[in-house]
Amino acid sequence: MGRQLLILAAGFFVGVFAALALGAVNLGTALGVGQLTFSATLVYVLLGSRSSRA
Repeated sequence: MGRQLLILAAGFFVGVFAALALGAVNLGTALGVGQLTFSATLVYVLLGSRSSRA
């Protein structure tokens, strides 16, 4: 559980900082990109945990 939460937080912050580094107009735009990367990471974590249980 702790490892999954760390992966989700890292996915969010990597998305935010990547958007800022690539020239996001403002912090709101970067946070929006962070939300998208968080949701993609969440799908990855959920599908990965499901396959490891089988």
